[in-house]
Amino acid sequence: MNFAGKVVIVTGASSGIGAATAVFLSRLGAKLSLTGRNVENLKKVNSDCEKSTPTFVVPADLNKESDIEKIVKSTVDHYGQIDVLVNNAGIIETGTIETTSLAQYDRLMNTNVRSIYYLTMLAVPHLIKSKGNIVNVSSVNGIRSFPGVLAYNISKASVDQFTRCVALELAPKGVRVNCVNPGVILTELQKRGGLTEEQYAAFLERTKDTHALGRPGKPEEVAATIAFLASDLASNITGASLPVDGGRHAMCPR
Repeated sequence: MNFAGKVVIVTGASSGIGAATAVFLSRLGAKLSLTGRNVENLKKVNSDCEKSTPTFVVPADLNKESDIEKIVKSTVDHYGQIDVLVNNAGIIETGTIETTSLAQYDRLMNTNVRSIYYLTMLAVPHLIKSKGNIVNVSSVNGIRSFPGVLAYNISKASVDQFTRCVALELAPKGVRVNCVNPGVILTELQKRGGLTEEQYAAFLERTKDTHALGRPGKPEEVAATIAFLASDLASNITGASLPVDGGRHAMCPR
């Protein structure tokens, strides 16, 4: 997995899976364009990465079309190319069909789907030139159904379908498109989505039963899978949704 000379955009790079992916790819020689909303955290991640590789920071809010446009333009202006797009940024909120709202649906779909749709649109011409590839970060919630996070489930199922459709459209042009589907990963995602410390602790405890391997995953485990899919080692893989979930996708209650 050698990324020397390759330019990689990582969204949501200021924390969690995005930060772990940035650091992982930096050690493999990638030239990084890191984007996120939390500028302070983004600078910390950038500091970890620039010890190993050239880096570039683009603070951006993916709910703003102008910021998405800025990511692509700034990256190309700085590096002259794009080889890999890692669409990682995403949010989660709790809500059922009885407690959700259209506002919640819009928030989840705008951040988790619409932003990916637009950023990919803008990056594709550059990826076609470089014969590059895309890795989207979906979720086990995209391939299995879980109560209590309705809008999130729908958004991640959309990411999986988007991945497959774009993979078929771009395959003739030499561009691969895949996604990873994490299970519960040790990040701040759930707490940002509304869980209290007590609820989060109970949530992690349940992974002993809900994940075949009996534990939550680590961001670095997802990062390694993203790096594999983005590398030449995965040259014959496109349109795939790859679970990185400790076996949760295969679990059925008895």
